[in-house]
Amino acid sequence: MLHAIHPEQHGPLGEAMAHAVQACVHCGFCLSVCPTYAELREEMDSPRGRIVLMKLVLEGSLGWESAQPHIDRCLGCLACEPACPSGVAYRDLISPFRTLAAGKFRRSGADKLRHWLAGQTIPYPSRFRLAVRAAGAGRAMRPLVPAALRSMLDLAPPCVPSAQTWPSVTPARGERRARVALLTGCAQQVLDPDINTATIEVLSRNGVEVLVPGAQSCCGGLAWHTGDWDAARAFARRNLTAFPADVDAIVTNAAGCGSAMREYQLILRGTPEEAMAEAFSKRVVDVSVFLARLGLRERPPSNGRPQRIAYHDACHLAQAQNVRREPRDLLRAIPGVQLLELPDPHICCGSAGSYNLDQPAIASALGEKKAKSVLATGAEMLATGNIGCLTQLRAHFAKLGSNLPVRHTIQVLRDAYTSPPPRS
Repeated sequence: MLHAIHPEQHGPLGEAMAHAVQACVHCGFCLSVCPTYAELREEMDSPRGRIVLMKLVLEGSLGWESAQPHIDRCLGCLACEPACPSGVAYRDLISPFRTLAAGKFRRSGADKLRHWLAGQTIPYPSRFRLAVRAAGAGRAMRPLVPAALRSMLDLAPPCVPSAQTWPSVTPARGERRARVALLTGCAQQVLDPDINTATIEVLSRNGVEVLVPGAQSCCGGLAWHTGDWDAARAFARRNLTAFPADVDAIVTNAAGCGSAMREYQLILRGTPEEAMAEAFSKRVVDVSVFLARLGLRERPPSNGRPQRIAYHDACHLAQAQNVRREPRDLLRAIPGVQLLELPDPHICCGSAGSYNLDQPAIASALGEKKAKSVLATGAEMLATGNIGCLTQLRAHFAKLGSNLPVRHTIQVLRDAYTSPPPRS
């Protein structure tokens, strides 16, 4: 018996979900680019297979609990979108489906605890810093920790950088060319706060006044991608009012955060703030794109030494925001840099928000493969544009016995500006 999706039955997200489902013609082009399909070789763990499952659930002919294991295994990397000849907006389906699925079936106590702990720590820098330090100290007690929570211990870095703070306003150096507001992120503030310091320094050096709104919050991406719609909307609403309107752009330096903020109109679909969210989303831009549009006022000086740098495309920069050329152009602007490309750049490194916590085996397999592909290039450094990718690849290089530096693109550029000149 054939059924039909009735968008009105699924709330304000129903129309976007129904459109995404109907656009899929099941051609299978997505299979070759899907990381989980490559790992598991199961049709239901491909975008096409998941769309079929979600369609059956939304039609009422399949139970939520039957589809959920395959939905949970989706990274949300969106590699399927550029590969799709029919233009399926998979992002309009996967996160909204997860929000609808919340509460529709029973999760294990360990799953609930892990999700609760992630949601109560990662979006809040002070709490997250304490949690990371506690996890690092708790490694010695790993055998006593429930198996479902051990991935949290495994992911904790061996040391946590000192906290950094940033002025509410950093003036442009020389003539002011632009004025922006910066999202400082939540996990990034704890795991690598120097990325924000480097961002502010490079922007200021290039004539940009940088505001850091004190009332800003987590972008809401973690909550949105794990199905906590109420929390995602709360974070989005806070940022709508925290960021000023009289700036040229809202700049992000974490691919996942930028992608989430550009989806605020979907997160706030059907609310009084929807129109405001749509306008807000259009002002969000990655720092590499902003600098490419503005143009570097001055190229970094030459230090007289060539350097081989590999570039890793963060999924939510390359696939979710279609940003590929701009970070590479910034790196090529550094004298002496030889930019190295990775094989299969569309394949996710396995980080994907809390995926490392929820699907540690798949995440680890993807991380190891990506790390090995980087090392095979002979690069002296890896550059990328997302804190999750940096953290994941640093951990896997260490496991492979490599100390290859992993830096954000903007850190590489800042270091090129400030490196000492060659000795005469």
